[in-house]
Amino acid sequence: MTERLSFKQMCARFDVTPRTLRHYEYIELLFPQREGRARFYGAREVARMTLIMRGRRFGFSLEQIRQWLAMYGADPQGDLQRQTWLALADAQLAELAKRRRELDEIIAELRDLRDVTARV
Repeated sequence: MTERLSFKQMCARFDVTPRTLRHYEYIELLFPQREGRARFYGAREVARMTLIMRGRRFGFSLEQIRQWLAMYGADPQGDLQRQTWLALADAQLAELAKRRRELDEIIAELRDLRDVTARV
């Protein structure tokens, strides 16, 4: 028998709020099994949530993640999904590199200002 997580267990496992988990269901990122008012998450949903959390950590929008996950069912071989993922990853890497440059500039400017202030 495969493991099933309750709503509360799923929130705890991924350290998300109930509101976040409900939102992911609402925008059709997750599709839990329902038994009355209770929701249960199987291996497929846990895997999807792992990908969602990883995508969020990398800075992808929920819409980008939703579209990428939607391709999985439409592309059993995974070629389109893989190509799309590579394009998204390349674009996100460029964006993160740009942000890093901006942060390095801000840090350098702040250090200079701190050093000038410390000498006064």
